[in-house]
Amino acid sequence: MRQGYAHRAVLGMTPDADDRAPGAAVTVALCGHWEHEPPCPVAAHHTGVERVGDEVRLRILFATEPHLEQRVRRDIDRALARGELAGPDGRTTRWRLLDSRPAEPSAHEAEHLQRLVRG
Repeated sequence: MRQGYAHRAVLGMTPDADDRAPGAAVTVALCGHWEHEPPCPVAAHHTGVERVGDEVRLRILFATEPHLEQRVRRDIDRALARGELAGPDGRTTRWRLLDSRPAEPSAHEAEHLQRLVRG
């Protein structure tokens, strides 16, 4: 049975960089492409983004089988460590991975996680 998890990451990005690109990179890693038909094959997920100057903070919520949790986290880390993604317009967005680690889901994320668990 699926369970809900949270992951956090901090990236260095220039102010003009597209802060949606790292979330798209995570989707590519987990689903093969940022545009795909549901459901997500490995882990239903959502990436929240907060920009503070040159830092972009990501909160990635995902739901998967417990035995796949570490695989999903490794895929997230690999996608973010690549540090770039070419978008549909051909423009490449770059970033530096500053930190990435598991996180505890917050109380306000519980409802969203339950939707991801249900698929």
